[in-house]
Amino acid sequence: MFSRTQLETPAAIRRSAMDLLARREHSYAELLRKLRQRGATTAAAEIELDRLVYDGLLSDERFCEAYIHARSQRGYGPVRLREELRQRGVAESLVEETLAAGEWDWPALARKAFCKRFPEGQASDALGRAKQQRFMQYRGFSGFQAG
Repeated sequence: MFSRTQLETPAAIRRSAMDLLARREHSYAELLRKLRQRGATTAAAEIELDRLVYDGLLSDERFCEAYIHARSQRGYGPVRLREELRQRGVAESLVEETLAAGEWDWPALARKAFCKRFPEGQASDALGRAKQQRFMQYRGFSGFQAG
């Protein structure tokens, strides 16, 4: 794919970062990891990423909002999104602030995910309810009660 020597110049590092950002938003940490995999040194990559932040082309806030929007529309809840964003290097305070914003109606999204997976409604037996609860927890909706 990329040779170790391809990302030795600042221009090459910036071009590679811009190519990645053209596809989708990335967090700072995610982009740093990808640039390092492509052969950039940590120090050189951080300098270019700081420039991208300064230019407004790289933003953890924008990444966080876009990520939460996209994943919540696919039926994932705040518990799972919090963990996924943590793994992508987004600051915990930013994640909490974005999740708490009034943009997302988590109970409605939980009901939608539940109804899509279980159109028959809440199970009548304990085993079925446990299965439904595990599904909702896996999706990131802790404490969800159907019905």
